[in-house]
Amino acid sequence: MNNSINIPFQTINWDLVPKTEHVGETGVALWQTLQLPGLRIRIIEYSSGYLADHWCKKGHIVHCLEGEFVSELQTGEEITLTKGMTYVVSDDLSSHRSSTQNGVKLLIIDGNFLELK
Repeated sequence: MNNSINIPFQTINWDLVPKTEHVGETGVALWQTLQLPGLRIRIIEYSSGYLADHWCKKGHIVHCLEGEFVSELQTGEEITLTKGMTYVVSDDLSSHRSSTQNGVKLLIIDGNFLELK
C-alpha cells in the first residue's frame, strides 16, 4: 500500500498565518500552523520561562531559528539546542518536553513519515 501524499509546489507567507496561544506549565507558546495531508509545519515561539505542560511522544524535526532551548528527555537527559541546531526523532522513541529561559523560535515539522515502522 502506498501512503505517500503529493504536495504541489507552494510558498508559505508566515506573516499571514494566524498565531494560536498554548499555555505551558509556565509561560506560553505561540503556534503558527500549516496542516497538509499527513504533514504539519509549524513556527512556534516559546516565551521566556516556558516549560511544556506535558511529555510528548510524537516524532518531530525541530530546528532552532532563534534563541536557545532545552529538550528534556524523560530519562533525565537534557540537550541544549541553540540557533542553527536541529533534532530529529520518530514517534514513540522518546518522551520529551521543551523549556527555555529567555525564549526561542522554532520550526517544527512532523507527520506520517515519522511513524515508527
